[in-house]
Formats: sequence, structure tokens, C-alpha cells
Amino acid sequence: MVSGWGRYPFIEATMLNPASLDEFRQALSRQKHCIARGLGRSYGDSALANEMISLRRMDHFIAFDAKNGILSCEAGVSLSDILKVIVPQGWFLPVTPGTKYVTFGGAVASDVHGKNHHIEGCFSEFVQSLTLMLSDGSLCECSRDNNPALFHATCGGMGLTGLILRGTLVLKKMSSAYIHQVMIKADNLDAVFSLFEQNAASTYSVAWIDCLAKGKTLGRSLFMLGEHSQEGGYLLPPEKHLTVPLVMPATLLNSYSIAAFNALYFHRQRQKEQHRFVHYHPFFYPLDSLLHWNRLYGKKGFTQYQCVLPKAAGLLGMKEILKKITLSRRGSFLSVLKSCGPHNQNHLSFPIEGYSLALDFKIEPELFDLLNELDSIVAEYQGRVYLTKDVRLSEAMFKRMYPRWEEFLAIRIRYGADQKFHSYQSDRLGL
Repeated sequence: MVSGWGRYPFIEATMLNPASLDEFRQALSRQKHCIARGLGRSYGDSALANEMISLRRMDHFIAFDAKNGILSCEAGVSLSDILKVIVPQGWFLPVTPGTKYVTFGGAVASDVHGKNHHIEGCFSEFVQSLTLMLSDGSLCECSRDNNPALFHATCGGMGLTGLILRGTLVLKKMSSAYIHQVMIKADNLDAVFSLFEQNAASTYSVAWIDCLAKGKTLGRSLFMLGEHSQEGGYLLPPEKHLTVPLVMPATLLNSYSIAAFNALYFHRQRQKEQHRFVHYHPFFYPLDSLLHWNRLYGKKGFTQYQCVLPKAAGLLGMKEILKKITLSRRGSFLSVLKSCGPHNQNHLSFPIEGYSLALDFKIEPELFDLLNELDSIVAEYQGRVYLTKDVRLSEAMFKRMYPRWEEFLAIRIRYGADQKFHSYQSDRLGL
């Protein structure tokens, strides 16, 4: 039985583990439909299919130019392993999601973004080139200059254009492995939006939101800024982890416990503004120190709802979304607001210029009814839902949110990918 990170749904599937190009070709030829799978950290069903091809054994580094910060690797290499190589040499990932336990190929397929999207954009902005295995087993090199249509469909394309086998990434020079972090308390959503606007030139910014606060405190937040420090050197963090040892009772997470946690978390910082000198690991990857944290949501699992709204409608739309959530009493203790820069050229990349909100909900009766209502709000404001986190978006709503889906599908057809690469998500969305 296999699932995504949200542990919903679990499916019975065949998992193939090729380790060479010939084995990948054989795996493709034997499957009618299949999808690639990396470390299984996509939350929903985008990397689920009855037949899956694992990239775990394609985990070799190809080249690293430590002088110029150019890294080439196979698609199964994790961001965690990349950091172990590049950080001691004074380099960092130009864009990173909230976990380092994803593969290079998965980061491309999801076109991940991070706390610096308003400045740097998505992961694909720093990908120089990719090597794909197409549905017939042939190899195809693509970049912005070479097969650009395939490149822009593959970045953010959820693995639906071919098997990403390797790629080249331009890294970011850093002054140290430490971050100067500033945490500011915001009394409500208006205040945190003002902080985002006032600090638009900061490299990293993000806000944790108490999604159950209401009235005058609706959207109260802890707003965080970060800049690479000039001090501290390039030491890697110690590998210390706690583990959630088993699947916890879902009743532990309810409106009362989440409300209590959110209140304590907001008030843990007494002063209005706090400055700290921290290692990059807790700044970028706070949850990576708690292994198997997805077990906290119980045996039925959870889903993360992540949406983005255009800048002009951001404050009004987010207020409407938060009011809907507070009325439902289905809160989340992982509620994150980020500022996003302009959309890139990729057909299915998620961010648009505006604001992104991500919330975790345990799977329970009537949850999807609430999320359908949120979809309607997001679509009304011309926003969209992040496919990497999605497990239940309807085909009609997807096609409304992603107007370039027909261009994407045409590229799939041109390269024969529609005949081979299918996931539970792609079938559900009509791709």
C-alpha cells in the first residue's frame, strides 16, 4: 500500500526500481500507464498510479563546479544530499521548499517555491537544462533554448511529460550558513499585509497565521524575515531528529486543541519584535527535525490546502477565506502566508503575483465540502490551488484556475506522454 505525504489515499500499486537507462526503458515498455515517484513528499495523488517508477536509485552527482556554483545530478538526488555537498563550499539552494526531503526531479516537477519567491521566483528559474526519457524510451535534452516548449511544460508539469532523469542547477552564493531572523507580531491580517508590503525588498519573508482567530484579531500572525548573515561560517547542522513513532489518534487534533496551540504559539513571543541569529536549518526546514510528522493527523490522513490570490485581491480574498475557516472550526496549526512574485512561463507552475496561503486539515466528514467552498472563493478572485498539495480538486475548477491547461495537454500529445504518463491526479483533472 502506497500513499502521498498526506497519507490519503492509500492505494495498491506496483513499484519498479530501475537503476540504469536500459532498466528505465524496460520499465516503461512494460507499463501501459505509469508515473515517476521520488521521496513521496507530494501531499496528494500527483505521484500515485497503479504502476509507479521510482527514481530512488538514480541518486548520483554528475558534476559540481564549486567555483561558479553549477551542479549537475540525477533526478533522484535529494535536496538534503545536495546541501551536504554545496553548503561547506559556500553555496546554497537558490530556491527551497519547506522540506529538504524532496528529490531534484520532484522539485522540478512541482516547480517548488519558497520564502523568497517575491524576489527569486520558482526553482525552475535556476534550472539550466534537463534530460527526459520520453514515452518511447528515447532521451531528450531540453532547456529554455533547446526544446523550450517541453522544458516549460516539464517544470511544474507534475511528471506528466516524461521521466526526468537528470538536470543542471545554478546555485546561490551565500555569506554563511546562518540567518539573521526577525520575528514581528502582527495583530491581524491588515497588519501582516502591511508588513509584507513594507519589507518587499527583504530576501526571505513568511508569516504564520492563527487561522482560528476572529473578529478584530482575524489573521493575527507572526511575521518572519531572514537574511544570510555575514558571520558563522559554513557548518552543516547536527543530524538530530525526533520521531512520531506511530499514527496518533485523530481526536488529538480538534478545534479546541488547535485553538489552544495557536494562542500559545502566538503569545510565546512577548515583545513586538525579536531578532535572532539562527542556522539555516530551523529557518527553512523546521518540520524536518520531526520525522514522520504526518502521523499526527491520524489513520485517515490529512490534506494541505494551498492557494494563491492575485495581489490586488489578496487582502480581501484572504479575509473571506479565513472567515470561512473560522466559521467551520476546522483550524490548522500549520497555516503559512507568503508573498509571491510574477508568474513564470511554465504552463502549470503555481505561483502568481500575490499572496499564497497553506493550511493542513485532517481528513474528516464534510471537509471536502468546505474545501469546495474555498475553491469557489479562490476561483472568483482568479487564484489557483497548488497541484503538488492537491488531492481533490475537480476537473472543472482546475481548468478554470489553470487557463493554459490546453497548451500543456497539446505538448503531452506532441511527445506521446498522454499515452504513457498518468497519475491519479492527472486522470481526475482531465489531463
